[in-house]
Amino acid sequence: MKVDLLAYVALAVSGFVSMVTGGRSSSRRKHKEVFVGENSKFKFGGRIDYKLKRQDSTKTLLIKSEQLLRIEEHDFAIRPGFGGSAIPVGIDVQVESIDSISEVNMDFTMTLYLRHYWKDERLAFPSGNNLSRTFDSRLVKKIWVPDVFFVHSKRSFIHDTTMENIMLRVYPDGNILYSVRVTVTALCSMDFSSFPLDSQNCSLELESYAYNENDLMLYWKNGNDSLRTDEIVLSQFFIEHFQASSGLAFYSSTGWYNRLFITFILRRHIFFFMLQTYFPTMLMVVLSWVSFWIDRRAVPARVSLGITTVLTMSTIITGVSTSMPQVSYVKAVDIYLWTSFLFVFLSVIEYAAVNYCTTLEEMRKMKRGKIPSTFNASQAMAYDGCFHDDDIELTSFPHPVPPQSPNPPTPAAQSLDAHPSEGGGTRLRRQRSVRENVDLLLSNSDMIDSYSRLAFPLSYLLFNVIYWSLYS
Repeated sequence: MKVDLLAYVALAVSGFVSMVTGGRSSSRRKHKEVFVGENSKFKFGGRIDYKLKRQDSTKTLLIKSEQLLRIEEHDFAIRPGFGGSAIPVGIDVQVESIDSISEVNMDFTMTLYLRHYWKDERLAFPSGNNLSRTFDSRLVKKIWVPDVFFVHSKRSFIHDTTMENIMLRVYPDGNILYSVRVTVTALCSMDFSSFPLDSQNCSLELESYAYNENDLMLYWKNGNDSLRTDEIVLSQFFIEHFQASSGLAFYSSTGWYNRLFITFILRRHIFFFMLQTYFPTMLMVVLSWVSFWIDRRAVPARVSLGITTVLTMSTIITGVSTSMPQVSYVKAVDIYLWTSFLFVFLSVIEYAAVNYCTTLEEMRKMKRGKIPSTFNASQAMAYDGCFHDDDIELTSFPHPVPPQSPNPPTPAAQSLDAHPSEGGGTRLRRQRSVRENVDLLLSNSDMIDSYSRLAFPLSYLLFNVIYWSLYS
């Protein structure tokens, strides 16, 4: 009985002690939270968590970004300083690469870092050590950012691997840096009059879509130094220089807008086209001249050579045309290709003229009896369109000698030839002169090949000198 009583008393005493000590510690925690809460309320307007123990908000992880920047207290659908002067927005661009340049579509694709600088006092926050805060794309959607777009762009996108490549950095005084990594495909009006010995002037233009110059002023952050480029190497072009400039654009319905220009000049490398177009074309033209040294009676050799060069030139012209836009003016490469094609075509026409003159020459000799009467022309087969036999010499025939008359001409006839009458002597001499020239051409058709061996190379050489002096 006494043991039970003592145990009950001991249990009661321990419960009383624990109640007293627990109430005292709870009271201490309560007073400490009230003290911290009063200080926080006095400094930050009562919106900061009561568990905050440090006064420097930039080093506190317990405060939400929306609370720190007071996003819910302002309307970020309107620009900073609404109703006042235009807000200045500085632009800084770093070109990472030029991915492609298309002559067919007349556009270029560029990847760049686009950085915006402006000040929004609504996002200012207290900081003891003046440190900035950096955020990603999740906060960008809740504040006001400039609505810069690319003029004449066909398509563009912001890279999103592994997250959206967007950075927002807010400084305690309200200055903001907004950076995005974007790839844009924009129009470039190209002039192919001198292609492929040409230089193209392309530009990427930036402008605000909704805010005209009265609300937003775009400018280059650091002047010409605002445009920076990495080492860019292109396959067909050499980049001469980048240049940053600015101007104004007018729209009849909305007014004037600030516009920034990124201008770059592209000079085409000619070596690729020399290997793929110019050298093969030159070789085909020179190959067509080989027929001038082939015997004019070798019809299959000369005809096959001429047709082969003509077809090869047609293939080269077709290949170049398919890789170029269908423009309505003549390009420099068209002039070269079609002139070369004309030289090849004329070499085929030259042999047609030689073969025709040779045929007429031999037919005349047959009529004059220079071929033996025992020759059976119906059984002979010639490979140049004329009649030949193994017993007949295929070399050039000598000039025909007019047969001597058995009766020598009388002095009167000699006097008539020496002193022709005024009525018809002059006319007879002119007809004889023309006939002699025709006979000379028909009886010496190989002279056409002899002249062509010199005339064709000199003409083509003169054309190349004029062409490269004009376009290079």
